[in-house]
Amino acid sequence: MEWSHGSKASRWKRREAGNISRRGFLAGLAGGAAGAAARRRPNILLCIADDWSYPHASAYGDRVVRTPVFDRVAREGVLFTHAFCASPSCTPSRAAILTGQAPHRLEEGGNLWGFLPARFPVYTDLLEQAGYVVGFTRKGWGPGDYKAGGRARNPAGPEFASFAEFLRTVPADRPFCFWFGSHDPHRPYELGSGARSGMKPEEVAVPPYLPDLPQVRHDILDYYLEVQRFDREVGEILELIERSGRAANTLVVITSDNGWPFPRAKANLYDSGTRMPLALRWPERIRGGRRVDAFVNLADLAPTFLEAAGIEPLPEMTGRSLLGLLGGREKPGSRQAVFLERERHAWVRKGNLSYPSRAVRTRDFLYIRNFRPERWPAGDPELVHSVGPFGDCDDSPSKQWILHWRTDPPFVRYFERAFAQRPAEELYDLRKDPEQLDNVAARPEYAAALADCRARLERWMKETGDPRAASDDDRWDRYPYFGPPARIRTGGTSP
Repeated sequence: MEWSHGSKASRWKRREAGNISRRGFLAGLAGGAAGAAARRRPNILLCIADDWSYPHASAYGDRVVRTPVFDRVAREGVLFTHAFCASPSCTPSRAAILTGQAPHRLEEGGNLWGFLPARFPVYTDLLEQAGYVVGFTRKGWGPGDYKAGGRARNPAGPEFASFAEFLRTVPADRPFCFWFGSHDPHRPYELGSGARSGMKPEEVAVPPYLPDLPQVRHDILDYYLEVQRFDREVGEILELIERSGRAANTLVVITSDNGWPFPRAKANLYDSGTRMPLALRWPERIRGGRRVDAFVNLADLAPTFLEAAGIEPLPEMTGRSLLGLLGGREKPGSRQAVFLERERHAWVRKGNLSYPSRAVRTRDFLYIRNFRPERWPAGDPELVHSVGPFGDCDDSPSKQWILHWRTDPPFVRYFERAFAQRPAEELYDLRKDPEQLDNVAARPEYAAALADCRARLERWMKETGDPRAASDDDRWDRYPYFGPPARIRTGGTSP
């Protein structure tokens, strides 16, 4: 059953379910010294990469990239195989993580380079009010202008130069909540750095939506190198926590904000843009050594952190705490779908227009509704304000090659999949087409599946108060954009 947040009755059910869940969780661990230890509020560490996709970790079977820290947390904790971001764009994805709400509920917070209005509570502030020491380093919420939203600081908390500096401010008798926001593996990359590190381009598995060329293989290696740097820096933070004696009661989450910065990935609702690595460890409370195949959304993290700290998740949160799932009280079968969305990414269309889309992802199907199919999904073909032509796709050797050879017969399909206009509805049969390349929405044999997915998506939009379910008024096109213009006015189409 899909979770409803639209009615007063459903909100009451949500609060009551949270009360039962928390009482059962604590009762199951109560008794003697173990029970007393279990009731201690945990430290919370969120390690979030910038543009890292599933399945690019050795724990998921990638043969080239090496992620020993992520693998260790997954081995000692829980590895999620179907985790998704709420939106494949930095700012709205991070806003959903912080608020526990779907981006379409956050007004200006649903766009890249916007702001998150202060009237939307974030878990960091709620934990701080409950006595937690809170901080972040590097990339917190954003990019955007948090002051425009009426906030005095980044929604991720007070900023510190490093985790080590932050940890020195934490009293021994108080729990902490820290956000490590890496800039890796966001572009730009140092060309050829991955191969120079010893990784071999011939071992790269190039996904079929990208041309299998040496330039693309080396581009992927450069991305892998930055994934490995993120992993190494997470390891340094975990070592500090272990030295401090806090490891057993620290809830550690390692994930990313959206998909990797390649054509047809980041800023798209396909798995390449939305499916995330996710590992969670809490030695004192969560049994490790498990893989969880249930569908989860990163908006589930805020209510998870609040419940772990003994705080009731807010009724407006559309995310659902993961503790019931991890504690065995919630059946994995209750999470059989996730809902995805995007509005305006960069300023890359005349009039600063969005490319509004919504999607439902189940085990068998991905259904996407494109509300403005007459617009270019990756931005206008010419430079408008930011990035460059087709600017919702970050510039890269892979993008340059596809654009340069867009009319050459062997490469036309790569251009069409990444940059060409799309129909109003897309449906992919994941049992036959896991890479989501063959749109079957118009085929008669899929009429029933199409209708079912369409109805599920429309029901979720209505229940969660999506403005596009009622008026479809393109309000996101009118929200302010604080991003800079393109630095170099070139087409960027030479391979």
